[in-house]
Amino acid sequence: MTDSQKSDETVTAASEEAETVAQVVDDAQAAGNDAAAEAPADAQSATQEVSAPEAEAAPADDAPAAETPAAEAAAPAADDEAPTAEAHAAEAAAPRPAARPAPSPAAFAARPKAASSPAVPVPAPVSSAASLAEAARWGRVEGDGHVFLTIDGEEHPVGQYPDVSDEEALGYFARKYDDVVAQIVLLEQRVGSKAPTTDMQKTVTHLREQLAERNMVGDLRAAEARLDTLSTQIAELEKAEKAEHDAVRAAELAAREAIVAEAEEISGHDPAQIQWKTSSARMNELFESWKTAQKNGVRLGRSNEDALWKRFRAARTVFDRHRRAYFSQLDSNNSAAKAAKEKLIAEAEALSTSTDWGFAAGEYRRLMDEWKASPRASRKDDDALWARFRAAQDVFFTSRQAANDEIDQEYGANLTVKEALLVEANALLPIKDLAAAKKALQSIRDRWEEAGKVPRADMGRIEAGLRKVEDAVRHAEDENWKRSNPETKARTNSALSQLEAAIAGLKEDLAKAEKAGDQRKIKAAQEALEARQAWLDQISRSASELS
Repeated sequence: MTDSQKSDETVTAASEEAETVAQVVDDAQAAGNDAAAEAPADAQSATQEVSAPEAEAAPADDAPAAETPAAEAAAPAADDEAPTAEAHAAEAAAPRPAARPAPSPAAFAARPKAASSPAVPVPAPVSSAASLAEAARWGRVEGDGHVFLTIDGEEHPVGQYPDVSDEEALGYFARKYDDVVAQIVLLEQRVGSKAPTTDMQKTVTHLREQLAERNMVGDLRAAEARLDTLSTQIAELEKAEKAEHDAVRAAELAAREAIVAEAEEISGHDPAQIQWKTSSARMNELFESWKTAQKNGVRLGRSNEDALWKRFRAARTVFDRHRRAYFSQLDSNNSAAKAAKEKLIAEAEALSTSTDWGFAAGEYRRLMDEWKASPRASRKDDDALWARFRAAQDVFFTSRQAANDEIDQEYGANLTVKEALLVEANALLPIKDLAAAKKALQSIRDRWEEAGKVPRADMGRIEAGLRKVEDAVRHAEDENWKRSNPETKARTNSALSQLEAAIAGLKEDLAKAEKAGDQRKIKAAQEALEARQAWLDQISRSASELS
C-alpha cells in the first residue's frame, strides 16, 4: 500500500470515527435520565458534565430496542480518543447546536448505585428553528415520543424519544440525518479536490447503508441522489488515477529497463578492451540507482521486478567474473614482466663497476633494447624497476665520465699543439703550388701524430679541420693528373683527327649538293657539318686544358 493510499484510508477511518463519536454523544444525551436517577446526591458534581435530558421514566417497552435512544446509549463511547480534524469538520458542517461531551459507560459503571437520590434536571439541546422546520417536512412525532419518517408518500417508524418535547424528539433524529449530510459534504469536497479515491466507494456504501436503516429524519432521497452523483464522480476519478498510475508505472518501468540495458551493455564489452576503473564506477552508480528506484519508486509488480532484477543481477555477475579473470591474468603477466626485468637489472648492476668502458657501454645498449622489448608490469612496479635499472646505468656512466674528465685534463696541452698545427694547415689554402703544399702537409701530419690525443669534446672539431686541408690537396692532385694523363691526351687527339676528317667530307658533300641544287641534301649536309664543328670546338678546348 502506498503512502497516499494509507493517508486516504486514515481519512476515511477518521470520518467513520467522527460519525461514531457524534452518534454516541447524541445517544448518551437521550439516555442521561437513567444514569442520573441512579446517581447519589453526593455525586451530583460528576453529573454536571451530562448534557442529555434527564427523566425518571425509562423508554417505552413497545419501542424497538435497536432504535431507542437508551439502547443506542449502550454503544461503546469514544471519550478517551481525541476527535480528528475531519470529525471537527463534519460536526461544523452539520446544522446542530453544540453539546457538551457525554460521560463514558465506564464513568457510569464506576458510580455507586442509589435507590433514592433526587436528580438535577438538565435541559436537553434544542435544534434551530430552521432545522426543525426542515425536519417537520419529512417527519412527525406522536404524543408518546414515537417519531415517523415520510418518504415517497409513506411513513416509516424511526424510533422513540420519550418524556421530551416533540421538538426535542424530532431534533434528535434530524441531527442523525445532518451527520450523514455532513459526511456527504466532506466526501464531495474530497472528490472536488481530486483527493486519492482509496475507500471512497466504501464510504459511499456505508452512507447508503445508514440511509437505508431509516433511523433519521430528513430528505433521504436527496441524500441518496447526492451519493449516486458521488459514486459516478468517484468512478471517473478512479479511472483518471489509474491512467496516471499506469503512466507513472510505465515511466518507472522504462527507467528500470534503461538501468538494466546499460548494465548489460557494459558487461558485454570485450574484457581486453574495457576501461575497468570507469566501468566499475558506472556499474556501482547503476546499482545505487536501482536501489533508490526500488525504495522510492512505484511498484512494478512482482513478475516485472523479478524479471528485471534477474537480468540486472546476471549482468553484474558477468561483469564481476570478467573483471576477476582480467585482473588475475594481469597479475600473472605482471609477475612474468617483473621477473624478466629483475634479470636485466641484475646484469646492469653487475656491469656498473666495470672499467672496460667500450664493452660495458655496448652491453648497456643491449640491455636497454631488451628492456624496451620486454612486457610492462603494473605502473607502480614498472616505475620502481626502471628506477633500479637506471640507477645501475648511472653508476657506470658516472664512473666513465669521471675517467674521461681526468683524461681530458691530461690532453689539454695536446689540444693547444694541434690547434696551432691546424692554423698552419689552413694557411696552405687555396693550393697554388701542389708540390710545396704536399710537402708542408706531410710535415704537419708528422707533428700531428706526435702531439697525441686531445679531449673527447674537441676531437671531432680538430680532426674535421685537418681533414678539410687534406681533401683540398687530394682534389688538386686529381685535377693535375687529369691534365697530364697520356692516355687521355691520345684519345683526345684521335677524336680531333676523326672530326676533322668528317668535317672535310661533309664540306665536299655540301659543295656537291649546292652544285646540284638539291635543297634537301644541302640542308642535311649543313646540319651535320654544324654538329661536327661544335664537337670539334669542345674537344679542342679540352685538349688545350690538358696541355
